[in-house]
Amino acid sequence: MVDLKQLEIQIEQKRQQMLEYSLTYGISSARTLQISKELDELLNQYEEVKNQKSSKQRNHLMRQSI
Repeated sequence: MVDLKQLEIQIEQKRQQMLEYSLTYGISSARTLQISKELDELLNQYEEVKNQKSSKQRNHLMRQSI
């Protein structure tokens, strides 16, 4: 499973890259849009992992209370 902290680092790096590309090539350039899509994928992956961890924690707590 992917570590949330590692994903946070990757997300921040991709944000910086997108900012640099938008300043260099323009906000609507194909290069910038590609980086934006990659950032979206990382953000979606982050949310998925975060939700899975929350679900596992809830299940664990529910089993302990029984």
